[in-house]
Amino acid sequence: MRVAGLQGWWRLAALALALGLAARAAGGQPAAAVDVARLDYGLVARLLAPGVYVVEGANADFSIANGCNIINTGFIVTSAGVVVINTGPSRRYGEQLRALIARTSAQPVVQVIHLNLHPDYFLGNQAFGDVPRRATADTRTGMGREAKSYEDNLYRLCGDWMKGTEAVLPNDTLAPGVVRIGERELELRELRGHTDSDLVLIDRASGVLFAGGLVFAQRIPTTPHAQVGRWLESLDALGGLSFKVLVPSHGPVRSDGEGIAMTRRYLQWLDRSFRAAAEQGLEMNELLRADVPAEFRGWAAFATEYTRNVAHLYPRYEQAALAPRK
Repeated sequence: MRVAGLQGWWRLAALALALGLAARAAGGQPAAAVDVARLDYGLVARLLAPGVYVVEGANADFSIANGCNIINTGFIVTSAGVVVINTGPSRRYGEQLRALIARTSAQPVVQVIHLNLHPDYFLGNQAFGDVPRRATADTRTGMGREAKSYEDNLYRLCGDWMKGTEAVLPNDTLAPGVVRIGERELELRELRGHTDSDLVLIDRASGVLFAGGLVFAQRIPTTPHAQVGRWLESLDALGGLSFKVLVPSHGPVRSDGEGIAMTRRYLQWLDRSFRAAAEQGLEMNELLRADVPAEFRGWAAFATEYTRNVAHLYPRYEQAALAPRK
């Protein structure tokens, strides 16, 4: 079994959701109650430090029950306006996020920063069409390449929550460095591994670190664009940074580095087990039946995401095992 490209991943995503729905009950709950009948995400701005907010999504997999809202977005209020960090999975989410920001601060939104190319980082952009939307060059390229399949496949997964959603891409390229907005200094570091460009944002005044897709807390990581070796190197770099609060892309916000450690443990185990399986000549279906440590089986989205991990990554280990030895 081999799944080629992201379109194959989305087909697998839909299948895995159907097969794993009942098993996903242990995957965590959204930070706010979702009103499916009214398509209301129930977004709540949680204050992490003066002027710094996170809006927490469900620690789960995409589903109609959570409206495809599984990401932690955020915003930072400065004297020169509000900086938004990711805009969520749908037009409706983006509109509700912008309304939440307006209720929270009298400052206008002045820009959006996207941390990577995945759909829940930018499909809310229609609500922010009047402000600069910024991402790295590689992220902008990736978004442009994948946008149409994101629209189609999230609609298949989450139905009416996605109505009217059309990808509005970033319109400005963001380089690593320090961005000064009002009195705030936002430090941007570009790492790699979860995708080809994983941007990390640190608010220097508060020590809040938005780690983007590099960190998954109590959740199985997503891997359609992953390079495990580079990802582990990036986690080492993250672990060397000074911060007070870490906001992962998925899962609970923490005041320590345990999210980094969790992601590292999982990727190290995956790398070892996939390599050993490939060297033993196991086929993909045999690997899917093999034992997985209890810690990881208890994490959010295990029933669906681990299947995708195998489909995304195991063929590379098979190829490496079959390559002629020098």
